[in-house]
Amino acid sequence: MGVDATRLTTGYFFRSPAVLRWIYTGLTWRLPGDERRLYLTFDDGPVPGPTEFVLGELNRVKAKATFFCIGDNVLKNPAVFSRILDEGHAVGNHTHNHLSGWKTSLEDYISNVKQCDEVIIAHSGGRVQTIAYFRPPYGRITRRQISAIDHHQIIMWDVLTNDYARNLPEEACLRGSITATRPGSIIVFHDSLKAERNLRHALPRFLDHFSSIGFSFHSL
Repeated sequence: MGVDATRLTTGYFFRSPAVLRWIYTGLTWRLPGDERRLYLTFDDGPVPGPTEFVLGELNRVKAKATFFCIGDNVLKNPAVFSRILDEGHAVGNHTHNHLSGWKTSLEDYISNVKQCDEVIIAHSGGRVQTIAYFRPPYGRITRRQISAIDHHQIIMWDVLTNDYARNLPEEACLRGSITATRPGSIIVFHDSLKAERNLRHALPRFLDHFSSIGFSFHSL
């Protein structure tokens, strides 16, 4: 499974470039891949419609996943957030306002991360006491920000589905994601309105493909 190349003929990168994994060795890009285990993650929710679609598809194949939530979306959609927890999935911090670390001061960035932690915990109904995982929006984070977020494990990705790319055909999104995936891959989809077209096409078929060849899906 998988390919060495990080970019397919579409021009989009589906596999995280090796140079980034080498530069940021302290971040988590992939988990040990000796078994047929995959780690689905969903960024930018919770959002009515896309998140509920994702939850239905995960339930259909008895898969578990990790949702990297935007704190402001948790505030706006508490019932959808609660359903994520009700159905046994893990949640992580994706900042409160989807900030780019490259464009945000250290103080403001850390404050925004803390705000997201507080909102997730407050809306978890006691089911979340601490937030273990953090993913920087856009994958953009500075070394100083990394050092300051030492109370979270920073989760990047092995496979980026590019589902948010509106110029990417649905089938190319699916094929590129399948080709790049290998045992232990951390895979990024987006439960957002922007990604919804590609998400609705690619996710069910991605789940069915890997389920049919003996892979299982787990939360972090």
